[in-house]
Amino acid sequence: MPFQCTLSDARKVLLSLTAIVALAGIDTAQADVLDDVKANGVVKCGVTLSAPGFSAENNEGKREGFDIDLCKAIAAATLGDETKIQLTPMDLKTAFAGLPTGVVDVLTHRFTWTQSRDVGGLKFPKVMFFDGQGFVVDKKSKANKIADLNNATICTLQGSTSELIVASYFGAHKLKYKIVTFASAEQAWDAFVGKRCDTVINDRSGLAARLAKLTNKDDYRVLAETVSNEPIGPIVAQGQPRWEAVVRFTLNALVAAEELGVTQANVDTEKSSPNPDVQRLLGATGDLGTKLGVANDYAYRAIKAVGNYGEVWDRNVGPKTALRLERGRNALVANGGLMMSIPIR
Repeated sequence: MPFQCTLSDARKVLLSLTAIVALAGIDTAQADVLDDVKANGVVKCGVTLSAPGFSAENNEGKREGFDIDLCKAIAAATLGDETKIQLTPMDLKTAFAGLPTGVVDVLTHRFTWTQSRDVGGLKFPKVMFFDGQGFVVDKKSKANKIADLNNATICTLQGSTSELIVASYFGAHKLKYKIVTFASAEQAWDAFVGKRCDTVINDRSGLAARLAKLTNKDDYRVLAETVSNEPIGPIVAQGQPRWEAVVRFTLNALVAAEELGVTQANVDTEKSSPNPDVQRLLGATGDLGTKLGVANDYAYRAIKAVGNYGEVWDRNVGPKTALRLERGRNALVANGGLMMSIPIR
């Protein structure tokens, strides 16, 4: 006898499916990172092991740098207190393995946004640093440009994008090389300084950070050419749209603040600014914060904690720091760079 589905049967099936979807929604909510952060009262950030300007211990044994300031901003935006952070220094392997399992909530570590990483379970909310890979050599070396590195031995981090970049660039330019990989970027750098290789490749900002730690930094030079584009930003686990949005718009708020002239020093008085863009940014009008699942003045809290994007740059990596980095591509679009905010509206 053929199966017949009555209207009553269809309703029962629909109710059963609705119940299953509802249960699935409960499980998803229980695993929601934003809810967990609020419940735990702390933002767990994975940061780089040791890179001056980004994440390194100061003379008092406290970590400071770009990575740390972004973590503080996220904590201020989410919890209202920039001190509610837990910092975990991580290398590439432990960082990528620890994020999906909840060891950390966000990587403010400096990793490149690539297609394979994005579709492989890692989500990059927004670029915080436009970088590019380059090479550093001993000044005693005869190498003045990358073409001079033919037959060079190159140190780099195993499993990093640098391996692919070397293979692609040297292959395209018919240059021979020998690559030596290490378990951490620190080991690769130490091997270069220890003269186990002719050069080391890394993001140019990373090379500047490592050179800043050397007492004989003037014995080395970074070759002028940049061999890749490296958009770098915070990373969250896939499947966490609410948390991803909080991280995205916290970083975005710092950029928007610089565009609008809002600083750590004037953010309190700017709350009464007649500029509607500033009013929305600082939560004086609208409900953009509450729609994110945080306080409406989340951006105000983040800016009050660390300042705007330009202030974070100048304090950690700018011309008056040991890294002496110019803004370059990281200048605001209005100033000829690539950095811009998503409109606050």
